[in-house]
Amino acid sequence: MTTFHIIMAAFAAIILFLYSLQGFSRELQIVGGEKLKVWLGKVTSNRWVGFLIGAAATAIVQSSTAVISLAVSLVDTSVISFRSSLAIMLGANLGTTSTAWVVSFNLMGIGPFFIVLGAVVSMLPWKKKVFGKAVFYFGFVLVTLTLVSDMLAPLRDNPVFMEYLLMSATPWKGVLAGLVFTAIIQSSTVTTGLGILLVLQGILPAEAAIFLVIGANAGTTSTALVASMGMQHTARASAITNSLFNVVGVLLFFPFLRPFAEFVLQLAGDPGQGVALAHLMFNVVITLIYLSTLNWWAPALQKKFRV
Repeated sequence: MTTFHIIMAAFAAIILFLYSLQGFSRELQIVGGEKLKVWLGKVTSNRWVGFLIGAAATAIVQSSTAVISLAVSLVDTSVISFRSSLAIMLGANLGTTSTAWVVSFNLMGIGPFFIVLGAVVSMLPWKKKVFGKAVFYFGFVLVTLTLVSDMLAPLRDNPVFMEYLLMSATPWKGVLAGLVFTAIIQSSTVTTGLGILLVLQGILPAEAAIFLVIGANAGTTSTALVASMGMQHTARASAITNSLFNVVGVLLFFPFLRPFAEFVLQLAGDPGQGVALAHLMFNVVITLIYLSTLNWWAPALQKKFRV
């Protein structure tokens, strides 16, 4: 197989992974979308509850983009307030770290089991068979991750590909690559999963993957910005603030990225789990800073955006 065919096969596998994530998120929203809206509507008075619901919903749906976009739309329809949306979006940023752990622990092998289980549940003559599609797509996510891993393996022997890939070992290049790639494909989950898979394959240094993952946190905000363009002023303000969360967070970490990466990798011991841990630590630190000081800076933003 030529290098061109290998790269095309890898891209096809990545597209399948993205498709499976979208399908999984869509089916879960069909199953519990209305309940999720009700839950989000009840968190207007407590930032910590809003944060926890945002984190849990994102960990289940496997898409911070879906939860953040939903929060922005609920602000647009006045179901939740501007301040409540901030807590939910902070929770979503933390909840998206769950996928990294699934990949780092190499749990993709259980994918076929969920595909078969989902197919069986979907065929049963009972009201809850709608859950079958969600289970099926979860298995599909895991199987496509395995496919991506298999397709990427031969690229480690390609010096040209490796040369370009290793450019991400420079912090600013790695962060920029993660930001741009995530903004294009509209999924930080794909960027994170792909980065860890490259590490597990021995193709990408773990430090470079950490830089990519940090950049992905800023790139994933583009979807909510685009979605809010046709909405009311308050919804646009929520989307802009979400972008500020992530961009400012990246800028705060940027001067310390290399020592941070070295520390986390030494702490974790395992390269793949080190990337997942760095992703988690970044989001935990940034989230706690913002959430604990929400009552200080939220009024200033409300005044600035006139919401």
